[in-house]
Amino acid sequence: MPTAIKFENISKQYRLGLVSTRTLSHDLKRWYTMNILGKEDPYLKIGEVNDRAHKGTSEYVWALKDINFEVKQGDVLGIIGKNGAGKSTLLKILSKVTTPTTGIIKARGRIASLLEVGTGFHPEMTGCENIYMNGAIMGMTKAEITRKLDEIVDFSGVERYLDTPVKRYSSGMTVRLGFAIAAHLDPEILVVDEVLAVGDAEFQKKAIGKMQDVSKGEGRTVLFVSHNMGAVRNLCTKSIVLVDGKIAFEGKTEPGISFYLNNKLESYNLISKEALVAKSRIKGYALDVKFLDVGFEQNNESFYTNDEITLICKFIGNRKTENIRINGTIFNNEEQPIGGWFGNDLFDINENEEKTIRLCLKNHKLAIGGYLVSLSVGKGNFAEGMVDFDVLHQVTKFNIIGFDSKDLVGYTVWNNRWGNVLFDVDYHSI
Repeated sequence: MPTAIKFENISKQYRLGLVSTRTLSHDLKRWYTMNILGKEDPYLKIGEVNDRAHKGTSEYVWALKDINFEVKQGDVLGIIGKNGAGKSTLLKILSKVTTPTTGIIKARGRIASLLEVGTGFHPEMTGCENIYMNGAIMGMTKAEITRKLDEIVDFSGVERYLDTPVKRYSSGMTVRLGFAIAAHLDPEILVVDEVLAVGDAEFQKKAIGKMQDVSKGEGRTVLFVSHNMGAVRNLCTKSIVLVDGKIAFEGKTEPGISFYLNNKLESYNLISKEALVAKSRIKGYALDVKFLDVGFEQNNESFYTNDEITLICKFIGNRKTENIRINGTIFNNEEQPIGGWFGNDLFDINENEEKTIRLCLKNHKLAIGGYLVSLSVGKGNFAEGMVDFDVLHQVTKFNIIGFDSKDLVGYTVWNNRWGNVLFDVDYHSI
């Protein structure tokens, strides 16, 4: 397949705290350095990575730094990364909303961009007028737009409001119409940045199906930014992961998602156990019994499927309490709950007493991947009602790294692409 888009040494630098990126003194210094001394722009050499969580020492940051990759015609590329990683900046440069500080982008064909709700819409114009305006901006003739009009309106589901000014549309209606225009006016490259999150589940499914048709059936290129890993997995054939404005991974989608999510889980290792317990604690509970520490036996956080996973939980009693339960929930690395337990082994604790409980998870049959654990300590049951004393949300994590070679031979490639739990099934002829 020919190359549809090529990013060559793309970098983008911003100056913090100002609307403009320049001052007169900096302009004069830049001019003197480049034109009199014949040296490089001095402001390209300074700046820090765009780590938004920490205060830096420089007033310049690199939103993107040395981005190089190619996208083939017909590829659906997922661009993944945490907030502030540079995803939207990359797409804005591609869409010519902003210019790169260094580097060039080579693109073949028309680009249709949906970067935020209402991109390219005039609020005083009707939905129908905005369809024609957007089509004209993309280089379509009036006849071409008219031929596609019924299809766009039907897909968007806003026919009743077609002659109403867009300023009266809800955000969901706006993104429906915007996506319908972008996807149906025959762009060679479709750029979509997270806006589908505004739409309802039905529209998201419909939009993903349309993007699949556009790429597979019509051979067009799609760049898709989303924090919904399920959507990325279903839609994208390849992915890149951005970390602090740089490409940390480039390759197939499934390994890219695993890289991103496992890298996200690694942040748990940077926090002390005490700080992690305090950070994870949900406020507003009675704390008659309080978690002091949570960890895995022998500090092991990697297990085989069918291994027993042993948690060590340490508590202190703020008052004498009887018949205490430890309940828990397991989340996959997309932070979706996949199972849990309701504690049946009860224990008592006295005021100011510290107690350590060994909690063993058996026969879990979890697939390869990363998992998070939430815990609560309380008393009662479903019939009588339950009271939680202390709740820790996603306080610790562990990894399932594969299958013991003595167990489940033939399933060594099983991973969470097929779900998070492996079932045992008996087959009988009848």
